[in-house]
Amino acid sequence: MSTAPSQPRSEPARIIIVMGVSSSGKSTVGAALGRALHAPFLDGDKYHPEANVEKMRAGTPLTDEDRWPWLEALSAALKEAAAKKGVSVGACSALKKAYRDFITEQAGEPVLFVYLDGSREVIGERMAKRSHEYMPTSLLDSQFATLEVPDAATENVLAVPVTDSVDKIVRTVTGALDHLKTFKRWQ
Repeated sequence: MSTAPSQPRSEPARIIIVMGVSSSGKSTVGAALGRALHAPFLDGDKYHPEANVEKMRAGTPLTDEDRWPWLEALSAALKEAAAKKGVSVGACSALKKAYRDFITEQAGEPVLFVYLDGSREVIGERMAKRSHEYMPTSLLDSQFATLEVPDAATENVLAVPVTDSVDKIVRTVTGALDHLKTFKRWQ
């Protein structure tokens, strides 16, 4: 576990992680943001070891010990993708500040966390309408219990409401990424 401080929001970042609790729309927003930036999109769910998947499928919340190898694998992949393409986008719950600090430390550079902010009621309604391969609705309360809402004063975070459309969220995020406009890929 890292004790390194998070980067302040003013730090430009090539690695962008869309974060939030299950069913907040991380994968949908992350994929749309990747398309808008012409950047590789890495869905954090694909980096979970099989033991984590089986644990969640059984309705058992993950522990910190379960999450460290997953966060390390995802961080390495995001760093590699950003090195190759100049920018990368990932989807990862990143529920605790320690997880966000760890990801930033592993990246060795600033990481922008796009926090999909939504109430338990709104997220619960979304979760009830979808089918996830291994995340049962019974784990939503544990997600909210684990969530440490990012603090824009101390973390490199941009909070957006989950109730905004995907297009609006993408416009909000890309509008905040002036440093990436030099790539001329998404103007």
